[in-house]
Amino acid sequence: MSGFSIKSDDKKEEKPATAMLAAAPKPNASSMETQSANGGGGKKVRRKRNCKICICFTILLLLLIFVVILILAFTLFKPKRPITTIDSVTVDRLRASVNPLLLQVILNLTLNVDLSLKNPNRVGFSYDSSSALLNYRGQLIGEAPLPANRIAARQTVPLNLTLTLMADRLLSESQLLSDVMAGVIPLNTFVKVSGKVTVLKVFKIKVQASSSCDLTISVSDRNVTSQHCKYSTKL
Repeated sequence: MSGFSIKSDDKKEEKPATAMLAAAPKPNASSMETQSANGGGGKKVRRKRNCKICICFTILLLLLIFVVILILAFTLFKPKRPITTIDSVTVDRLRASVNPLLLQVILNLTLNVDLSLKNPNRVGFSYDSSSALLNYRGQLIGEAPLPANRIAARQTVPLNLTLTLMADRLLSESQLLSDVMAGVIPLNTFVKVSGKVTVLKVFKIKVQASSSCDLTISVSDRNVTSQHCKYSTKL
């Protein structure tokens, strides 16, 4: 009988422990969801902050590169004006005859023009095709083509042009007779070169160089007795 009572006491003692376990509070599902949501929201905020920092850093880097390019473009690679120089003008052929009945002058003239085109820039200079012009008292009487080309950095290119007078354009010039009788013929040569200088393969700057020379040609000696040139450049 005593052994039976001991067993019943053990069972009675186990019941309160079971009740205590059953009474322990279970974790709330809503609180767990709130904690997980708060953790995910923090990660999103950190990601957005990092993205903003990366964007700001990229913009600052691009601005810095742009400023450096501008400084180089307008200091070290600052575009300079090309220089066109007429080195010499010589008479290759000259024939002048006077028709006293018609009071007209028949003039055949060919000039050799040696000029040089200098590129003082640190980058190449490309220019378009143009023409060298021969004028008599403001009237165009001859021209020679000047083909397009490219001049390397800090180089000078010599050019040779042949200007031939168009005799038919002087038939109506009454003053030519008096010039031939005086033994001198005033002429003008004009050359204009237009092109572009590309700086750092980004900035394309238009440049223009021109030269104008007033000549006096001796009919008897068949040579150039005086030459006065003017040069101009534009950016």
